[in-house]
Amino acid sequence: MRSVERQLTTLALTLLALFTISTGAHATAGSPEPKAKVQTTAPAKAKSKGVPAAPVRAGVKSAAFLIVDEANEDVLLSNKADVAMPIASITKLMTALVVLDAGQPLDEVIKINAEDRKVEPGSRLVVGASLTRAELLHLALMSSENRAAHAVGRNYPGGIPALTKAMNAKAKSLGMRSSRFADATGLSNGNVASPRDLVKLVNAASSNATIREFSTDVETTVMLGKYPVQYRNTNSLVRKDDWNVVVQKTGFTNAAGQCLVMKTIIEDRAVVMVFMNSFGKYTRVADARRVRKWLEAGERLAYAGAVQAARAK
Repeated sequence: MRSVERQLTTLALTLLALFTISTGAHATAGSPEPKAKVQTTAPAKAKSKGVPAAPVRAGVKSAAFLIVDEANEDVLLSNKADVAMPIASITKLMTALVVLDAGQPLDEVIKINAEDRKVEPGSRLVVGASLTRAELLHLALMSSENRAAHAVGRNYPGGIPALTKAMNAKAKSLGMRSSRFADATGLSNGNVASPRDLVKLVNAASSNATIREFSTDVETTVMLGKYPVQYRNTNSLVRKDDWNVVVQKTGFTNAAGQCLVMKTIIEDRAVVMVFMNSFGKYTRVADARRVRKWLEAGERLAYAGAVQAARAK
């Protein structure tokens, strides 16, 4: 019997081995071999050999901005470049352009009145103060003086209504398609433009020697009655020896946020910078520094080289 049992056991083991081989299983003394993992993510796509994407921000924090190389009109950096938004005291560049276009005497004396006081309660230009048109334009462009800008606009032929009409006509002639102007100061939220519009405004303003001088002057003193009163530029960059600012204007309202437009020389090239709706008092100037650092580091030139190489293939 034991001989028969041994024979049956041997036969059973042989049949089991044959069955295992036929089904492709791998019998081992330990645990079965784990299954290969299934790939759950798509394989990485090969990089495109086309033109590389342009850098978007370069560390710029402002909500909207546009950086343009004046020489060839190349857009170097941009965000929301065609979105119209409140521009605050950037408006004063257009006010100055239109007033100077009218050819009114710069030495004509203008007196600050109660209407000007309503525009800006906190101004140091008291009612009754008398300044020349040139002095008022100087304060409006350099220190963003709202009573000064309103007084100049009020004394435009036909007053503020005629001034704003001329400002809108000037904007149209410059190709500022998204722009609307509602007052001389920029305090109205009805003064709107896109960053692309403002590049055109900066270029137009920079062609006027008076605006260049007044907007970039570091400080000035005017006589208010018997007392000298000093005003300083609202853009700290004009006081820096390592900056060459051709024309500039700052602005702020709650709706517009902190704003800065300017033309400056970087690496021997004129660059127009527009920063809109910056958060915090110092962001707009810090953004200008970031853009300058980015340009001086040669990143723009490296990108241009990459584009040229890609197109040559």
